[in-house]
Amino acid sequence: MTEPADRRAAGIAKMQEVYGFSVDPDTIPGRYAEMTVDHLFGSVWTSDELDVRDRRLMTIGVLATLGKSDLLDIQFDSALSRGELTVDQVREVVVHLTHYIGWPLSTGLNQTAENVIARRAKASDARG
Repeated sequence: MTEPADRRAAGIAKMQEVYGFSVDPDTIPGRYAEMTVDHLFGSVWTSDELDVRDRRLMTIGVLATLGKSDLLDIQFDSALSRGELTVDQVREVVVHLTHYIGWPLSTGLNQTAENVIARRAKASDARG
């Protein structure tokens, strides 16, 4: 069994890999950040059974079903940043999920995807 300190280090590293940022649970009150880093990222996301892209696609599906645009923004941006999805693939994810979650929820999903795509294009144009 993995030692708690090893899970913490693995969790922080995986969170940084997946999102481009991480948190230190020792600086955040309560157990929520600890559980997120140590368990979700230190045990679940580090499992070799699925790769990060597979996990991200499942997470996007769940977040779309729940209508969580703020968290979808993070997922889409990270997937594009890491090269896990192209712009066309993000748009295809929206079309595919629309048929499972329905149009009311997919409206927000589509808007979030297009906002991320536009924001990234604008930032890219600004860099030259």
